[in-house]
Parts: sequence; structure tokens; C-alpha cells
Amino acid sequence: MVGGAVRDRLLGLPVQDRDWVVVGATPEQMAGRGFVPVGKDFPVFLHPETHEEYALARTERKQGRGYRGFVVHASPAVTLEQDLARRDLTINAIAASAGWTGAEDPAHLLIDPFGGQRDLRQRVLRHVSGAFREDPVRILRLARLAARFHDFSVAPETMALMREMVREGEASHLVPERVWQEMARGLMTDHPDRMFAVLRDCGALAVILPEVDRLWGVPQRADYHPEVDTGAHLMLVLRMAARLGAPLPVRYACLTHDLGKAATPADVLPRHTGHEKRSAELLTGLSARLRVPAGCHGLADVVAREHGNIHRSDTLSAAATVRLLERCDAFRKPARFAGALLACECDARGRLGMESAAYPQRPRLLAALAAALAVPTAEVAGAALAAGARGPEIGQRIAAARAQAVARALG
Repeated sequence: MVGGAVRDRLLGLPVQDRDWVVVGATPEQMAGRGFVPVGKDFPVFLHPETHEEYALARTERKQGRGYRGFVVHASPAVTLEQDLARRDLTINAIAASAGWTGAEDPAHLLIDPFGGQRDLRQRVLRHVSGAFREDPVRILRLARLAARFHDFSVAPETMALMREMVREGEASHLVPERVWQEMARGLMTDHPDRMFAVLRDCGALAVILPEVDRLWGVPQRADYHPEVDTGAHLMLVLRMAARLGAPLPVRYACLTHDLGKAATPADVLPRHTGHEKRSAELLTGLSARLRVPAGCHGLADVVAREHGNIHRSDTLSAAATVRLLERCDAFRKPARFAGALLACECDARGRLGMESAAYPQRPRLLAALAAALAVPTAEVAGAALAAGARGPEIGQRIAAARAQAVARALG
């Protein structure tokens, strides 16, 4: 058993998936024992009963740019130590014999040629060798692990290596699918802000998410944002999203809600009038570039465009509240609107000293939506038709009925 399963078991964490390395075997021998081949780029097999992955020991040699530029060599001659040497971090380069069940078992059942157990004890993320530089995805993976294991530090020599990789242009060769995959997993940790802090520290954030990176150093009004810096605010919002157990679409919306503040003209700072429209425009480009799932982008777009209005919704009339619900497409997508309200709460509470503040706009707008949804629109439309109304006038009658319902619900 190798990799994350050994690491997590040594940390006393639950193990989700177990991966195995097989030394001294050929693909033919594996198939002869009933293992099912599934690997495209290198020999990986599924166990005929447990369906766990078994990979033949292999080495990798860099041939081109990016994470696809590798020549893989798998043969019975490849040793376990050689296979472990190609791995990214020392804490992921520990192997355990098949009979090993945990840290209480004898130490001789573990194979740890690169000091992974030491780094687990010292809470350090350290690269195994200079081969780390051959795969830029490892920058993303380390940042994501830093978010998961937030009390681990990044070894200085590993941070220096990542900065060198960024300077040499390796981060520019990351493909969108991998960026989104690792970013989504990092966003769903208990400390998602740590991922972006590490990416920013090594310079990769400016390459893969320049729209986000530009938020640091942009001032906001201190009376609204005691933390002042927009990047600092973003980190607080992400922490709040994790604290409130927000799902991925909400966390993505939190990450991207204020992108437009980086494009605010310098002569009007620290005010950010109209930043919502700029945020939505930048979000569209970012989501397209990373091929973000439609559900995540759709919710983030609502939040980017309307979070200012949602924050101010307690000052809106019933009719204006209905118009806000219409712009958010809340009548067709009430669950998405509920997610947008959660993102707005994260935004409001993601400010220095306001982490425990109430956010009454969320229950108020949910109550307004429930009241508006309860209006029998078909009956209203039928009555309007019977009275001779046509086209837009019917829609106006429905909006007026919804506004009346909202007014009654909100008192």
C-alpha cells in the first residue's frame, strides 16, 4: 500500500481509497491472476474482488512541458524505492506491507526511504527530489494539501523550488481541467484560504488566477471593511464559507464575487461603485478559461452581479424585492438563490471583527421568495386575460400580486 492511504492512516485519519504498487510483475502475470487492466498511460489494474487499484512499479522521465510530458517505464526490474522516488512529497512516498494496519504495527512493515514519517511528525510538506519540478500539477497538489493539512508548513526549499518553477514558466502549462480539479478540492477543505495563500506565495496564483491575485493591495473603505485590503477580505470570506459548511458552488461564488474591485479606477479608490458589473464580466472569462461547471458559474454570476443589492435588500420596497428575485431567477431556481444568499452571508461576515454578526437579509429574502412562490400565478394570469390584459401587462399583474404577497409576509 502506498501514498495517501499510508499517510492518512499514520495521521489517524480515515482512509477512503487504498492504492497498491506491485514490484516484480508483468502485465501478463497480473492479467493471468484475474486483475483487470484500466490504465491508459501506464499499467494499472483493478483487483478482481476488491476493485482496488494495483499499479506496476514504474519510473518516469521528463520529455516535454506540462504534466503530460513524461515517458513512463514499467518493468519487473523497477524497485519499490525507485517507484517511491518519483512521488511528489515525502509524506506521500511511504509504502506499507500488505499486512500493515496502522501506526501501532511494527516499523519494519513500512518502507520510508525519504523521511516521510519524520515530516509527518514535524508537520512539514517537503518534496522528495528535484523531480518535483517536472510536473507543474504538483504545485497545485501541494497547495491543496496545505489547505487540507493547514497546520503543516511548506519546507523552505520546496517553496523555493516552486517559485523557480513558476519563473521558468511551468505553471503556464497547466491545463484548465487540472487547475479546476485541484482548485475545487482545495475549496472544499476546512481551510480553503490556505491553498490560495500558498499559490500566491510561490507566484503561481498570478499565472493561473490573475483575476484573483490582483485583489491584494486593493484598498476598500475601512468603515465597511476594517481589514481594508480586498485580498485579505477574500481570505476571510473563504474561511467563513468553510465555517458555514458551504457547498462547492457557493465557495466558488465567494472566491469570485469581488473580482471587479481590482479593476476599479485608482482615482475613485477606496470606493468601488459598479464593481459588481465588472466582477461578472471577469467571472465570465475566468469560468470559460477553467471550464468551470455551469452550476458553479451560474451561482457565482448571480452573486457577482447582485451581492450589493442583496446586502441592501432590507431597504427595498416589496416591488423592488420582487424585481431582485426576478433578476436572480429565483422563481425558477430557488435552490440556487438560497446558495447565493449563503454566499452573501459569507461575504458580509467575512470582514474583520464581524465573524459573528447576524445577517438578517438571508432569512428575510427566503421568506419573501416563499411568499412570492405561493402566489397562484396561473390564476392571476387567467384573471388578467379575462379582463382583457395582454402580453407584458399580464406579467405586470403577476409581479404586482407577488409584491403584495411579499409585503404581507415581511410586514
